[in-house]
Amino acid sequence: MASMQELVSLVSEKTGISEDVAQQAVNIVLGYLKDRLPQPIASKLDSVAQGQSIGDMSDLAGQLGGLFGGKK
Repeated sequence: MASMQELVSLVSEKTGISEDVAQQAVNIVLGYLKDRLPQPIASKLDSVAQGQSIGDMSDLAGQLGGLFGGKK
């Protein structure tokens, strides 16, 4: 799983912006997602951003499906 630094580097590379600005952009997007996603999913974003495992992906997939109108 990718780490936060890998994500920042990817954003920097793909957009041509500095890593400092890419770091700010990634932080803004993560904050936006945490504010708008259901708490059980939002609480896992920091772990994902740090490259940590979030456990059972089927549970997360079910939560996302419910968010987008699918069945849990």
